Amino acid sequence: MAPDCFGGTLTARQAAEAIAAGWRATAPQDTLMLRPLADGGPGFVEVLRVALGGTTHRRTVTGPLGEPVSAEWLEHEGTAYLECAQACGLHLVRDGTGRPPVAAAERAGTRGVGELIAAARDAGMHTAVIGLGGSASTDGGAGMLAALDAAPVDAGGRELPPGGSALARCAGLAGRARLARPGSNRPMRLVAASDVENPLLGEHGAARVFGPQKGADPDAVVRLEAGLTRFADVLAEATGRDVRHETGAGAAGGLGAGLLALGASRVSGAGIVRRLTGLDAALDVADLAVTGEGSFDWQSLRGKLITAVARGAAERGVPCLVLSGQVSVGRREAAAVGVEAAYSVAEHAGSVAAAFADPAGTLAALARHVASQWSRPASA
Repeated sequence: MAPDCFGGTLTARQAAEAIAAGWRATAPQDTLMLRPLADGGPGFVEVLRVALGGTTHRRTVTGPLGEPVSAEWLEHEGTAYLECAQACGLHLVRDGTGRPPVAAAERAGTRGVGELIAAARDAGMHTAVIGLGGSASTDGGAGMLAALDAAPVDAGGRELPPGGSALARCAGLAGRARLARPGSNRPMRLVAASDVENPLLGEHGAARVFGPQKGADPDAVVRLEAGLTRFADVLAEATGRDVRHETGAGAAGGLGAGLLALGASRVSGAGIVRRLTGLDAALDVADLAVTGEGSFDWQSLRGKLITAVARGAAERGVPCLVLSGQVSVGRREAAAVGVEAAYSVAEHAGSVAAAFADPAGTLAALARHVASQWSRPASA
C-alpha cells in the first residue's frame, strides 16, 4: 500500500491506512505493507517520520502572507528534513471558495521556509533537505533569503515587501546568507528535493506555468515574470551562479532558484522517499502493489510517484493497482506505465461530493471492493 497524499483531504499516511482498513475487511488473511509516499510536496516530512523515526521539532514561522503558522522539521542523524508547503503552502491562502485570491499570488513569500532552515542550522544539523512542492509563493526564494540575513533590497537599501512582484525593484541583497551555526565556520549543506524540472523563467517557468494555479491572472503573471527576471540577475551578481535556466529552478515558485543559488544540490524528492521508505525492498517481496493519489490524470504519467511505484512493480512482474479520488487516464495510457487497473473513489461513492464528504471512509469502501476482485475472500 504505497499511495501519495490525496489533495487536501488525506495525507499519504491516512490514505495508506484507509486503503489497508478497507482491504483487511475483505481479506484479513493478506499481509499488508504500508509505505506512504511523497515527492517533496505536502506530506514529505510525515512520510519520512513514519519511515525513519527521528525527532520532530515544531515551531511557529512566518506564513505566506505574513501570518504566524505552525510548521515542523524532522531531525534524523544530523540531517534536517522539511517541506516548504508547511510554511508557504497553497492551502494556507485559499479563500472561502477554495481558490487562492489574485493578491496572494503576488504577495505570498517564503520567509517561513528560511526560518525553518535557520532553526535546523542553529540546531547543528550538517544537512537540510528541503521538499519543494505545494507552495503559494512565486518569489524566487526571496523571503527565504531574507530570513537567512540576505534580504532583497531596493536602490535605497530598503528591504522589499514580500512577494514576487516587488522583486522588479530589487537592486541587490543586504548581506550574505548565513548557513553556518553561531560559533562555527562550517556551512550547512542544502539539498532541494523536487521532481519539478521547470526553469525559473520563460514559457515553462515558475510564473507562467504555476502562477495561474496560485491565483495569478494574466497581468499578475507578467508582473511576476518581470520580478523573477530581475531577481535572477541579482542572484547571479550576489552569488556568482546564474540559475535561471537550471533544471528545477522554477520549483515551488522559484524557491528552487534561491536554493540553487546558495549552492544547493537538486535530487528527486520521490527518489529520496523511495529509498528511505524501503519501497524497493517491499516490492521485491510483494504479490500486488496498490498506489494512488487525489487525481490520476495526465500529470500522473509524467514521472510522478504513481509511475515510480507502477514501474518498480512492473520490473518485478508485480501487478499494480491505482485507487484515486478521480481517474481520467485511459486503460492504454495506464498500462504503458505499468498500471494494471485504476479505480475511482468518486465513481464508486456515486459522486465527487460524496467522496469529499468522507474521504477516508469512501477510500476504504473502494479498497474493500477492489480486494474482493484481487484477493481471496476471507470465507474461502
